[in-house]
Amino acid sequence: MIEAWGETVRVGGVRTSLGWLSVAVGERGICMAGFDGAGFASDVEARLLGARVVRDDASVADAADRLGALVDGPGDRFTLPLDARGSAFQERVWAALREVPAGRAVRYGELASSLRMPSAARAVARACSTNPIALAIPCHRVVPAAGGVGGYRWGVERKAALLAREAAAFGGARPQSRAVAQRWRTAESREGR
Repeated sequence: MIEAWGETVRVGGVRTSLGWLSVAVGERGICMAGFDGAGFASDVEARLLGARVVRDDASVADAADRLGALVDGPGDRFTLPLDARGSAFQERVWAALREVPAGRAVRYGELASSLRMPSAARAVARACSTNPIALAIPCHRVVPAAGGVGGYRWGVERKAALLAREAAAFGGARPQSRAVAQRWRTAESREGR
C-alpha cells in the first residue's frame, strides 16, 4: 500500500492479443498496468491509499495504446513516465529490470548479482512478483535458474508468449531446457507462428 492522498488516478485500458490490459495513470506517470480486468480499479484503490480513482479511457488512451503495442510489437525501451512506487529495494529491482533488453531472459540470481546482492535471488523474485507495471517494467524477462519459465503475476502462458515474441523479434536465444522450449513452442503455435 502506497500513500497517495488527494491524487487523481485515471484508469482505462486496451484490448491486446493476450487479453485486456488495464492501465492507471497518475499525476507523475503510469502507476499501474496489468492484465487484471474487472477488479483493476479496486486494485488501484487498494494499492494507492487515498487516491481518487476515475474511469477515463480517453485520458489513458495514449499510455494504454503504447503499452499494449509492446504485446504484439515488442520494443526495447518504453519511454513514457512511470510512477512505480515501492520500497527502496523494489525500486532498485524494477530499475534493473528496465535494463534487461527485449529478447533476453535473465535468471533471478543474475539480476540479484547485477544489484551487488548475489544472495538475494528470492528477494528479487518477490520484487518481480509485486511489479505494478506490466510490460514497461519487464519482469517477464526473469526466469528461474532451475529451468522453466517461472511464475508470472498475469499468467505463466502469457509470460511464455511474451518471451517467445521478444525472442522472435530480437533474435534472442531460445531457452535450453526442454520444459521451457515446449512452453515457448506451445505459445508460438497458439499465435500461429
